Amino acid sequence: MNRIHNFSVFKAFLLGLLFPFLSNGQTIDSNSKTEVKYPQFKFQGLFQARYLSGFTNGVDAVSGLHHSDDKAVEDTFDVKRMRLGVTTKLGESFDVVVLANFADFKSDPKGKVLENAFARYTFNKNIGFLVGQFRPAFGIEELNPADILKSFDYSNQYSEFGNNGWTSFQIGASMFGSLNLGKMPVTYAVSAVNGNGKDQVSDKDNGKQYSTRLGFELDKKHNINFGLNGGIGEVYKNKVFALGLDLTADFKLGDKFILQTQLEAKQGINHYLYYSLAPDTRTSNLNEYQMRGAYFLPNLRYEIQYRKLTAIEFSCRYEYFDRNFKIDSNAKQTYTPMASLEFGKGYTGRIEMGMQFDNYKRNIPNTSIYDNNLFIIQFQGRFF
Repeated sequence: MNRIHNFSVFKAFLLGLLFPFLSNGQTIDSNSKTEVKYPQFKFQGLFQARYLSGFTNGVDAVSGLHHSDDKAVEDTFDVKRMRLGVTTKLGESFDVVVLANFADFKSDPKGKVLENAFARYTFNKNIGFLVGQFRPAFGIEELNPADILKSFDYSNQYSEFGNNGWTSFQIGASMFGSLNLGKMPVTYAVSAVNGNGKDQVSDKDNGKQYSTRLGFELDKKHNINFGLNGGIGEVYKNKVFALGLDLTADFKLGDKFILQTQLEAKQGINHYLYYSLAPDTRTSNLNEYQMRGAYFLPNLRYEIQYRKLTAIEFSCRYEYFDRNFKIDSNAKQTYTPMASLEFGKGYTGRIEMGMQFDNYKRNIPNTSIYDNNLFIIQFQGRFF
C-alpha cells in the first residue's frame, strides 16, 4: 500500500508537469520577417584557484581533518573549480544545459564532475519545467552559482542539506514560474528528486523527495525578498522533511556604497547521518536525528570604477550549524571575514583574501570535527 501511495503521488506530480503540454500549443507568427536559426550556443566557464594556510597545528588545510601525529598538510595550493558549460537553445522556449567541473578529476571522479545536465522548457513567465540533473530551489544559495557568492564558498548547512537530497545537484524534475499576488511578485518552484546526489545510476530506493519554494518580492528598490522552503519525502520507507526560510535586503549608503545582506535558516531530518551509522550505534527513531542551522552574511560593496577595478567588497559571514542537535549536539560556529577586488562586470575577475574560523562545541581528535583557523587567498576568472 505504501508503494502504491508513493507511485500515485509521483504520477500526480508528473501529470502536473505535463499539463501545460495538454493545454497549450505552440503558435507560429506568419507575419515574422526574420527567421531565427537554431540551435544557438552560449558557453560559460569558471576558474577558481586558492592558496590555503592553516593556523591550527595538525589540521589539513583542504579537508579540515585533524592528525594527532602532526602529519597534516597545513599549507597548499588548490584548484577548487574548473567549470565549463554550454547552454544550447533549441527553440524560442526550449534549451538544454550542461555544466562540468573538471577540478573533480583531482580525486576519485565517481559521482562527481558532471553537475548540471537538464532540459528546460518555458511556456511563459508563469510556468516552465525542467528535467535532468539540477539544483532544486531550496534557499538563497541554490539560486546563486558559486562564482557570484559573497563569501569563499557555500555554507555548512548547504553542504549537509545537499547530502540529504534537498540542495546541491540532484536528479529529478521541477516546475517553476512567477505570478503576482495582488501587486506583489511571487516566484515558485516545485521539485521531485531521487535525493541521493549527482551522477547516480538510479535512486537508492523507491522513495522520492518533494520540495517547494515560494519567493516574495517585498520591495524591489531595496531588494527585499522573503523565501519559504519546505520538503517532504521518503527514504528507505521512513518519512523525512526539511524546512527553511530566507531574507535578503540591500541598503544604499551613498552614491557608491551599498550594504547587501542575506539571512537564512534551515532545519530537517538528517537521514544521511542516520544511515551512515552502524545499526547497533543508532536509535530506532529516525526523527531523533535532526540538523539545523542559520547564517547571516553582510557584504559592503564600494563601486570604485577605477580603470579595470570595478568594486571593492568586505563581507563577514557568521554561521551556526548543528548536524545532530537532538541526540548528540556538537554545534559548529564559523566566522568568515573576507575582502575582495572585482575586475570587470559580474565578477569576471576576482581576487579574495580572508580567514575562516571554525569552532566546535567539543573537538573529536583525528576527524574533521575539530577547531580550525584558515587563511585563504582565492583567484577567480569567469566568462559567460
